[in-house]
Amino acid sequence: MNPTPTIKQLQYLVALSDHLNFTRAAEACFVTQSTLSAGLKELERLLGAQLLERDRQTVLMTPIGTEVAERARAIVTASADLTEHVAASREPMTGLLRLGVIPTIAPFLLPQCLQLLRERYPELRLALREDLTASLLSRLQDGQLDFALIALPFDTANLLVQPVFDDDLFVIGRKGDPAMQREKIAVTQSLTDRMLLLEEGHCLRDHALYACKTSNRKSSSGVEATSLLTLVQMIESGLGVGLIPEMAVASGLTESPNLVCRPTAKPCPKRTIALVARRSTSRLTVMQKLADLIRICASSIPIVHRHAE
Repeated sequence: MNPTPTIKQLQYLVALSDHLNFTRAAEACFVTQSTLSAGLKELERLLGAQLLERDRQTVLMTPIGTEVAERARAIVTASADLTEHVAASREPMTGLLRLGVIPTIAPFLLPQCLQLLRERYPELRLALREDLTASLLSRLQDGQLDFALIALPFDTANLLVQPVFDDDLFVIGRKGDPAMQREKIAVTQSLTDRMLLLEEGHCLRDHALYACKTSNRKSSSGVEATSLLTLVQMIESGLGVGLIPEMAVASGLTESPNLVCRPTAKPCPKRTIALVARRSTSRLTVMQKLADLIRICASSIPIVHRHAE
């Protein structure tokens, strides 16, 4: 039987593929540069192929090296999942849990969730990362996160998806704006033309565009917000109107004597808050318990509607 690469050697290759620098890759693997270099040379010898192009200034992956690195990434992730499976089978709600959350959810839901997690599962250590959806899903697939809390619709192919609850979108505008006079606001073309958006990369931007029945456009003012807080401030200054998640409304983000917040007329635009994980994850029990806990926290927010099962 031919010798096979070790998980450690594959980890070295993945790290070098990510950093394209021996020093940084060695630091990421917590080994010396010489140990990393020797491990990669042995890997090339075992496979009978040149995976790297090296000189004194640069490191490049060969075509076969790039392919092997991607396969190695999947193997390393599966190996970590296997190790976690054994630990989780003994005490599922203990140890480290790495959770990613998008910025339009984190400040409105996490405070309640963190408190309840500490009360119910004191042996569970939570490592949080707030980032945009695409970045979180990339880290999830690479094994850097265990779960991500995101908003659908979004492309979640090859992931396990656990819907948690639905979050309606509300129309927000400046007080006195003629478009805000009705109790429920229809998302008409005239409203769409004045709609302010978050910058590209935020899934809430796509949800707003979907509600406006358009695939892509710039904000009416030519300015796009980097956060929900900035978006609300832009609307308060009279630049336009916007669609805001119900959980943000419930948190008091839109409370101002200068602003009016209204529910939308049917069909009501909404997003579905969901917990996602790799299909290879061994922490299905943790996923279910975490989803249940998030539902409990969502139910404590006064006006958040919960329709997802």
